[in-house]
Amino acid sequence: MARSSANRTPVPVRIRRRTFGDVVRAFFAFLALVVLVVGVPGALASFVGWPLPHSAPSLSMLNEDVTADVFVKVFAVVVWLAWAQFAACVLVEAKAAVSGMGMPGRVPGSGASQALARQLVAAVLLLTAGAASFAPGLSQLGQQLDQHKPPPVAAAQQTPGQQVDTARPAVDVETPQGQGAGGEVRKDTREQAERDTKFYRIQPPEGRHHDSLWEIAERHLGDGRRYGEIYQLNKDRIQPDGSKLSQASLIRPGWIMEMPADARGGDLVEMPDERNEVSKSEAEQINEYDKSSPTLDERGSGGDDRQATSGRGERLVPDTPAVDRDSGDRGGEQSVQQIPTRESDGGDADRGDRGDTAAPEVQGDGGGIGLPEVLIAAPLLAAGVLGALSRRRRQALWQAAFQSGGAGRTGAEPTGRAALARDALLVGADPGGVRFLDRALRGLSASLTEAARPLPTIYAAWLTDADLYLQLAGVAGEPPAPWRTGQDQTFWRIDRADIESYPQPDEADDAAAPYPGLASLGTREEARLLLNLEAVPGIAAVKGAPADRLAVLSSIAAELATNGWSDRMSVTVVGFGERLTELAPTRVRYLEDVPALIEVMEAESAQRANALGNAGHDSVLTGRAGQTGRTQWAPHLVIVATEPTAAEADRLAHLAGGSSRLGIGYLVGTGQEELAGASWEFEITRDGVLRAPLLGLELAAQRLPQEQHEALVELFSQVEVEAAATSGTDGRGISVTRAAGEVGFTVDLSEQGRPAVYARLLGSYEVIGLTEPDGERSPLLREALALLLFHREGVHPQVLAAALWPRGVTDDVRDAFVERLVTWLGRDPSGAARLAPDADGRLALSTSVVSDWDVLRTLHLEATDPMRQSSPQTRERLLNDALALAAGPLLADRPQGRYGWLSNEIVEAQLPLLVADAGLALSALRRESGQADGAVAAVQAALVVAPADERLWNELLRAVHATGETTRLEATASDLLDRSAALHGARGLPPRTEALLDELLPGWRAQAGTAGAAG
Repeated sequence: MARSSANRTPVPVRIRRRTFGDVVRAFFAFLALVVLVVGVPGALASFVGWPLPHSAPSLSMLNEDVTADVFVKVFAVVVWLAWAQFAACVLVEAKAAVSGMGMPGRVPGSGASQALARQLVAAVLLLTAGAASFAPGLSQLGQQLDQHKPPPVAAAQQTPGQQVDTARPAVDVETPQGQGAGGEVRKDTREQAERDTKFYRIQPPEGRHHDSLWEIAERHLGDGRRYGEIYQLNKDRIQPDGSKLSQASLIRPGWIMEMPADARGGDLVEMPDERNEVSKSEAEQINEYDKSSPTLDERGSGGDDRQATSGRGERLVPDTPAVDRDSGDRGGEQSVQQIPTRESDGGDADRGDRGDTAAPEVQGDGGGIGLPEVLIAAPLLAAGVLGALSRRRRQALWQAAFQSGGAGRTGAEPTGRAALARDALLVGADPGGVRFLDRALRGLSASLTEAARPLPTIYAAWLTDADLYLQLAGVAGEPPAPWRTGQDQTFWRIDRADIESYPQPDEADDAAAPYPGLASLGTREEARLLLNLEAVPGIAAVKGAPADRLAVLSSIAAELATNGWSDRMSVTVVGFGERLTELAPTRVRYLEDVPALIEVMEAESAQRANALGNAGHDSVLTGRAGQTGRTQWAPHLVIVATEPTAAEADRLAHLAGGSSRLGIGYLVGTGQEELAGASWEFEITRDGVLRAPLLGLELAAQRLPQEQHEALVELFSQVEVEAAATSGTDGRGISVTRAAGEVGFTVDLSEQGRPAVYARLLGSYEVIGLTEPDGERSPLLREALALLLFHREGVHPQVLAAALWPRGVTDDVRDAFVERLVTWLGRDPSGAARLAPDADGRLALSTSVVSDWDVLRTLHLEATDPMRQSSPQTRERLLNDALALAAGPLLADRPQGRYGWLSNEIVEAQLPLLVADAGLALSALRRESGQADGAVAAVQAALVVAPADERLWNELLRAVHATGETTRLEATASDLLDRSAALHGARGLPPRTEALLDELLPGWRAQAGTAGAAG
């Protein structure tokens, strides 16, 4: 029979299979367990009886004779203690082996006893179905979706989104020896292959160590990451027991594995012939198994290495069954062996929010500025940090305005590494992915609550550009629509397109975030893995060099502190990240060492256990799915960087033993070979690869190195500096607040300063001074101009590209667009381009390109800056001109799906505050000069842009009161009460507004009561 030869060379080795002797050994192991666990206590009870005194010890016992009976009873006590220890070891080993929930725990002081128990339990379970799955319960984590990894034969010609010609064999770039250029295999090479084929037989488990394809690849191929080659060679072939290999994580003792060409080692065997000493039955099994191997011709013709591209632009990975996404039916035993890949077209100018989870492609030097790639490669972390930063800036802005009565400020732009970090976050952020994840999880929680079903425990989530997969801890029935079953019953999947069937988050306020403990570990090709730290059955340990594991811990802590798929939660960092509290003061707590942590967590664990018992819940998931789930059972995730001592590790292991049902998760960075209580172990390498061999997992790790950690903290620190601005009055009754060192872009308001290009951004968007661009290119060019106008300090080219193409764009398309933008904006009379890179490589506009936002800020500054001594008439004119510019909301007519980058800007919060400040200042000036009606008009003009500003309503009451028209004042108070009822509900008016009404309109409460009774 024709055989492929590219992967076979002879190495004489030896294999074994399960024999009658294995059955005999298992039988005697069972007898030994019965004798030791049941027979020993029975014999002690029958022949010795109660070995302890029947009364309390006294001093007189010391004077009694020591008889043989005393020695027997002392010996019996020792045997009882030894039996108890051994029985505990048997229970621990049996539970770990049968349940698959992590590695067996250590019984204190039981080295030899636990080793014996391990051998006996393994021997007994060897003959049961459970022997095939001794690995931890998360062992499927790496393999269930592993089929998206291309086999080595095809990998060299294949990139994401690339079509593969299935009419020709998929071969390596280098032609293997014995193969012609056309892919033909010589006959003598085929015949040699039949003699040189090598095999490996899966070995039975030995204690807590179990054979896995990773370990086999590591031993015989020198690299555990090559386990996929072994999997592809043996997938779906009939094994001696009649079953098939369908998942890389599910292998059974006695199975035969065909090995790649360069396999080496002492437990391999060649094709049985006169040179090999193998039994007749073994030779028959190997020969029969060898016949099931596909030929190279069969593989090259579209068999094992088939690849196609679906109509949705997704790549179907070779050697995996296709999936009908419409019906959800499974093709074969494993349905979803497919990880979608977005084809890059680069030129899609009309895309909306980012739909993929991978960061945009970053090539070249980005215009001379190197951005931190670790932040670009962390899209969910970047989106969370940007959201938290935006909320902090808005909070600081409003706090300064309401506490100091100050003007809306632009705030200083970040500099140095903080600016680079901010730009990297803008490039990498995937707010669309965060919204998809949050909406899908909350919708699932709402659906299960409506069906009176509990939330299933999930170990992990895989997020791709088109799907979300939840990996369940066990079978939990059929998922609620639009969720569907994945490749087996332990995977639930939802397509991004199906998420529209769920209500928007603000329409489902009763749906709590069900899995707030999900945190990104890294990516595997185009799938991002989020591990549910809350569900870890014990401690999750991260090993590696101190700096590398700290980078992983920092990334997870920062994402948990700022993510958008959680409600209330607590994150405790121990021994690192003291300043991470600045990112989320209400979420993050810092502790210095492990003893302080243990003291806190022992009390909290007991409190949570009691609360669960009193509420009648068996876990936090049960309570979280209820109507009050949003405010109860918030998770507490503990991240420890300090190396615990042996005693501290034991206490942490005890706390973590039942923590998953309490909603508490522990992640510990350690340099120890074995950490007590560690169920899941990860190792981070120097080159940023996160491995978990026992889980069959290898990822490109998501990291936050120390320098980038500090840069993020600086971003938030600068907001605090802005909030600590100096405030006071300008000596003319106008309260002002100015950030320390703030220097904004100002416009020459004289006739000589007339700009060459003027853009109206307040209200409808209009550009004056430029010809309208050609058709389809116009929206992108106008959007780019708006972004540049809001960032007079300059915009990094990659930030500009990420804003315009949230799904990603290639460098050549970006550079061509920038050239087109430069051409459209033109040149000044001096010949200088109106858009050019600055010394740092950022694209910046010249002063001849101006917007009404620039003019508004300049007018406000001229009128309110105490350093400018202008007359009241001049100030009134400047403020009146500023209010006249505020024609409506920012970019009021912007098309739906565009300008998503505005969510990360502060300008939309600044505009109403700045307009309100102008209205307040103008009203105050006119009231002082006796122009009460003019004061009312000034406030009403400002209310068009800032209708919810309490200060404006209070000033309106004062201005109307100044007119002396009581009826008009009563009508204004009535409008204010109606607005307050709509905005604040039962809370009513703010206290300061109530006090002002008591002063200006003493009878307003009776009027409000009459109106309420009438209503």
